[in-house]
Amino acid sequence: MSCDKFCLQPRRLQIWRQPTMARTQNLGINPLPWILVDMSYNLDRDVLTRAMKELGGIGFDHITVEIPDGLTPRQYGALLSDNGFSPAPGYFSGRWSDHDSHAGLVEALKVHAAAHAELGLDRAFIAHDLVPERIARPAVGVAADPFRLAVIADGLALAAEAGVAEGVRYALHPHVGSWIETEEETRSVLDTTAGSDLFFGPDTGHLYWAGADPAALMRSYSDRIIAVHLKDVNMSARDTAIAKGDEYRAATVVRHVWTEPGQGAIDFEEVFKSLPAAFDGWFVIEVDVPDAASAVESSAISLAFVNQHPYFAPVTA
Repeated sequence: MSCDKFCLQPRRLQIWRQPTMARTQNLGINPLPWILVDMSYNLDRDVLTRAMKELGGIGFDHITVEIPDGLTPRQYGALLSDNGFSPAPGYFSGRWSDHDSHAGLVEALKVHAAAHAELGLDRAFIAHDLVPERIARPAVGVAADPFRLAVIADGLALAAEAGVAEGVRYALHPHVGSWIETEEETRSVLDTTAGSDLFFGPDTGHLYWAGADPAALMRSYSDRIIAVHLKDVNMSARDTAIAKGDEYRAATVVRHVWTEPGQGAIDFEEVFKSLPAAFDGWFVIEVDVPDAASAVESSAISLAFVNQHPYFAPVTA
């Protein structure tokens, strides 16, 4: 990438600044609580500017790449920079279960990857779109199909190869409500694509909601993890949603399955232990629907969890 283009290099966030050697990580946040309105996207310059103003006041300075329609990557990068922010890895999804759509999706991903590269990022998340069958009955693996998974894996491998050619690595993001939802489906796709350019980008919340042990799954594929979405799960809400057969919106917006990291049932001690000792990938906080009273309070709780967790504490040389 030539820097006669707009270049915005991601900054390293040192969580605790002390004279001892400190563990540093790339940390960002997804502004979904500002963008997601009753399960519909409300993404424009004004929404992003408000989100960055409020998130900056909390202490964040990296935000998930979400480029509004009508903005070029250069213009989007300038908007971030003007508000004191740098980009964090974004997200690409498609209907990979449709083999005939693979070629078109790969071309769209190339554009997505080129934008990330122009913004100074070398990785992003990739997922399958949410599908009606699993939106209606999420987190229990409705209508599982090994043949479909093989088609999906083939498409994701092709996409990941195309991304690497653009200078961006793509990491599989299992998502409740999609055809890659359960631990078995996640393992199937990762095993089928072993040796390909597809990496792993676990979301602790989605994995746990669908019944997986995030730490155990992450240990199995730790050498492929390049980014992690941090979110937690309200165990009582999760169990009730599954028992009642809630659809996705009811489970998340009404029942509040999601909660801020450290506030729910996930064992983050084991999650962090599952990562390689030299892990230098991204952490992106993502609480789609805040469990706290507001988006600002939710984000502040999330950042406090990171700031106070021993994993991010200073370490001796």
